[in-house]
Amino acid sequence: MMMISSSFSSCLHSPNLLLSANSRRNTTPGLFRVVGAVRASSSTRRTARFRGGSFFGAFLSSSSSERAFPRLLRRLSRGAKSLAGGGGGVDGVETLNDKIASQAALVKGLKADGKTNQDEEVKAAVTILKALKAELEEGEIRTETTREAILGDGGGEEKKKKTQKKGGGGGGKKKGGGGGEQSSGSSPEEVRAVRIEKMAQLKTSNQEPFAYRFDRTNTAAKLQAAYPDSVLAKGCELENGTREKVCGRVTARRVFGKLAFMTLTDASGTIQLYCDESRIDQEQFETIKTLIDVGDIVGCEGPLKRTDKGELSIVVEDVKVLTKSLRNLPDKWHGLQDVEIKYRQRYVDLIASSDSRDTFYQRTKIIKTMRRYLEDELEFMEMETPIMHTVSGGADAKPFNTHHNALNMDLTLRIATELHLKRLVIGGFERVYEIGRIFRNEGLSTRHNPEFTSIELYQAYGDVSDMLELTEEVICRCAAAVSPSKKLEPIQYGDETIDLTKRPWRRASMNDLVIEACNVDVLNGFDGDLEKAKAACEPALKAHSKQAGASIPAVRDSPNLGTLLNEMFEATVEGTLRQPTFVLDHPIEISPLAKPHRDKKGVTERFELFVVGRELANAFSELTDPIDQRERFEKQSRAHAETQRAALVRAEKKVERGDKDAGDVLKETTDDIYEFPIDEDFINALEYGMPPCGGLGIGVDRLVMLLTNSPSIRDVIAFPTLKNED
Repeated sequence: MMMISSSFSSCLHSPNLLLSANSRRNTTPGLFRVVGAVRASSSTRRTARFRGGSFFGAFLSSSSSERAFPRLLRRLSRGAKSLAGGGGGVDGVETLNDKIASQAALVKGLKADGKTNQDEEVKAAVTILKALKAELEEGEIRTETTREAILGDGGGEEKKKKTQKKGGGGGGKKKGGGGGEQSSGSSPEEVRAVRIEKMAQLKTSNQEPFAYRFDRTNTAAKLQAAYPDSVLAKGCELENGTREKVCGRVTARRVFGKLAFMTLTDASGTIQLYCDESRIDQEQFETIKTLIDVGDIVGCEGPLKRTDKGELSIVVEDVKVLTKSLRNLPDKWHGLQDVEIKYRQRYVDLIASSDSRDTFYQRTKIIKTMRRYLEDELEFMEMETPIMHTVSGGADAKPFNTHHNALNMDLTLRIATELHLKRLVIGGFERVYEIGRIFRNEGLSTRHNPEFTSIELYQAYGDVSDMLELTEEVICRCAAAVSPSKKLEPIQYGDETIDLTKRPWRRASMNDLVIEACNVDVLNGFDGDLEKAKAACEPALKAHSKQAGASIPAVRDSPNLGTLLNEMFEATVEGTLRQPTFVLDHPIEISPLAKPHRDKKGVTERFELFVVGRELANAFSELTDPIDQRERFEKQSRAHAETQRAALVRAEKKVERGDKDAGDVLKETTDDIYEFPIDEDFINALEYGMPPCGGLGIGVDRLVMLLTNSPSIRDVIAFPTLKNED
């Protein structure tokens, strides 16, 4: 205890410990006030907790500390101003937050100068920082200076004593303060227990803590737009008799004696609730003070006013708890810091983070833009195709397997919507599309989720050139839709600027890009000799980079030149394509559903779009020849089996050699083995005749990532696939 006192004694002689120069001029005396602590018994003082305005309880537990306290208070009060200043939704929050930032910088500076946590100056500064944070969380700013600044009632000593007797800021009692159970020292279980008790108190007072409905008259955003400063000036209240009903979640609150402030957040934005004891029923004001916590959903009614600090507010004359929250919300200034919890408990992330909510608003806007453009301007028709397939097709990917009990039939979840949409084109629908969920039983990464969304579309009597133009247009329209200016302009992705405005975007063949990257002409430089091509590719990969060299085993296993070229492209080119680039002329071997190029041998009329080093779209002139289609499927099936067999042999050799983690590699390789079936019914449909057709697929999640500057696919999927917590 004497060490604590010594720390604070250092504060008296080191004013710089109490915040930076600018912050000290605004320091609130109430942060360092202890209500009745001098008179408290020694046992009470020993159990005092650092909460709100009472964080010096432990400090005052010695007689020397009691003598030092008046000097400390005088020093802190010198030049101090009230913390009633507003902004940010609740009066006083923004200023206090600035103080926290300044004090944190001071602590960091002391440590940068060589001080450690054992030095008295650091201890004192850290203690003050903790107190400031507790003040922000608790909201118990209760000094008479603050009260006079807000109420203007000049209460004097008599009112000051009265306020102290009501428990203004001490010891964490439920009365008088910003939800005492939310102390940084309270566990989630303790918070929940206290809130359940408050829920019971609401029921006892005939208030339903889980309401059935609430009829509001307006949203926060509409009120903010309808009543700017020019309509309702600072310090003025609307006197035309208009009363508004609003509802939403309480995301911040402050109680100042006879006045309380709360921030109400709904889906549109925020608005302040101004709660004056003289304007509301006494029982309801007690409810605001003692039973409503941050996180609760409430409905309020009253006229509008703009405070002296310029905050548009509802003057609360009636309040109802619509839903009592039993869990404490994350720190409003930082949101969820644990990324795993952010994804696993997305509902909490959405409550705490406006950025997360904005991402999903933007996602909806992007999808809506796609639909409107395709349907209203291009006359496409949205269709729905099966999710459960008897044969997985349309891509080379491992499916999820399931079983239909009533039919006693094995099924897979779809890995693409392609083949069923083409069946619709064969049936006579000339322009069709589907935005749907795809399921692939493969790995997870920042760009891969086993369950993802794609848009696929098919246009009869078109070809790959139509798809090039359509791809650019739909992406540019989506970018403009989510741009603050509503115009197409360069976008920021991480620390890169991606320019979508330079149209047409770059176009280059896959083979030319590989030649440019490593000077190996896979398709034309070896007279079709696969082994010679492999022999040239291995040293080229080693010379290119260590990362590219990791692809040598895949190059060795390549069953044909087309697959080899694709491996070289992925190893040396893909990650370098930062600006929008259409990669053209894919080899026939890796493009079983695309028409052969009408002018170039060995390649197809296909492109993939790459931005920031990842694939965003895939399109081609669709193969309509059923004989060729069958042959392609059969070749792809054989190549697939050969590749998997080679990978298995390589894993088994690792086990024979006793390589490290060889068992895990073998298990992973075995788990990745799956069949590549041929969809006989699709070939049968082609035999009825499919018109010339252009097809396009766009990864919706990756597009949303790009346009919302989101680094991970999990940021744009509301509920991404996660490993079990255990």
